[in-house]
Amino acid sequence: MNIEQKQLISATVPVLKENGVLLTKHFYNRMFTHNPELKNMFNMGNQESGKQQTALALAVLAYAENIANPGVLMPVVDRIGHKHVSLDIRPEHYQIVGRHLIASIQEVLGAAATADIIDAWTVAYQQLAELMSGHETKLYQQKAAQQDGWTGWRPFFVGKKIEESAEITSFYLHPADGGKVMPHIPGQYISIRVFLPELSLYQSRQYSVSSTPTHEYYRISVKKEKGVELDTDGKISNYLHDFILEGNKVDLTAPAGNFTLAADLDAPVVLISGGVGLTPMMSMLQNLVAKDYNHPITWLHGCRNRNVHAFKAELDEITKANQNVTQHVFYDLPTASDKQEGVMEGFLDINKIASLPQFPGTRYYVCGPSAFIQKQYNDLIAKGIEKESILFEEFGPALLQLN
Repeated sequence: MNIEQKQLISATVPVLKENGVLLTKHFYNRMFTHNPELKNMFNMGNQESGKQQTALALAVLAYAENIANPGVLMPVVDRIGHKHVSLDIRPEHYQIVGRHLIASIQEVLGAAATADIIDAWTVAYQQLAELMSGHETKLYQQKAAQQDGWTGWRPFFVGKKIEESAEITSFYLHPADGGKVMPHIPGQYISIRVFLPELSLYQSRQYSVSSTPTHEYYRISVKKEKGVELDTDGKISNYLHDFILEGNKVDLTAPAGNFTLAADLDAPVVLISGGVGLTPMMSMLQNLVAKDYNHPITWLHGCRNRNVHAFKAELDEITKANQNVTQHVFYDLPTASDKQEGVMEGFLDINKIASLPQFPGTRYYVCGPSAFIQKQYNDLIAKGIEKESILFEEFGPALLQLN
């Protein structure tokens, strides 16, 4: 990409800020019209809600703003790359996306899309595609090279299905071929694919692995959604609850994600979770305890009440058995008995924890709904915590622009 082309891309930044979502909506409509088979790969719930269009618009804008040095986007490339690998997205898919994206720029901008601008964006997209697919190729190679690793979709069966709370059920997933699995890194997720009859489509969703790493199985813990009008995400989760039984088969991809405990972690750890956001934290905590981690581990969790507090008994046992593990729990509506046990009332508030570790090097892991993550991140920053010490996992498309 030459200097003139980079300048042309930079010049489109104001247009992308104002009309980015309009462009991405047009793009997705165009692509699904010409390539309807791709609906089996994309989250149609995020399409209905508009989250995916917004996430793509933000990504395209970030790329245009950093066209002079796209290397600064590598943390974002890594996060998206893990998601793409978990969905088995391959280099050929980038060519389809690129064709429709360039055509959409022409159709949305009209006369403003000069030949030079289209040429510049064509080169820019190809550069981005090479950056992304190159990184993803390395991730695929890493998985294939690991003991018991694999790439692509692999059939599994449900060995056990266990209720963890009034809303959350765990599924123990074993390879249908009788083989082993590559142990996940605590904090990672797996993708599970099912056929959703009401959409006549295969749909894939990511669920955090909630168990300790093992070669035998993966455990995911899924929240059942309530209400008459559910988005597609809720329908997938409920399909698992209502129709997937012990012995049934599903397709999985190997563990992915970079919201993980560092292999050389040697500092206090603070886990902050809201609702079903506790699932990756369970794996992290179990792994740290199994390794006799010798730094303080503090877990803050918030949910509506005791009935929906998954893994409560297990967490209480871990806390009692390990002097370096501390729990702080918040319920929207705690009972008198809950309060006697130290449960606090209301939305999780780190400012109510006088003993919150703030030692140099402390790592803070946050997982939950977007609004929950935003509040905890802001409160941590206000306490003087460096943003590099805060890691968060946002379920769904990346919309939060925090780090």
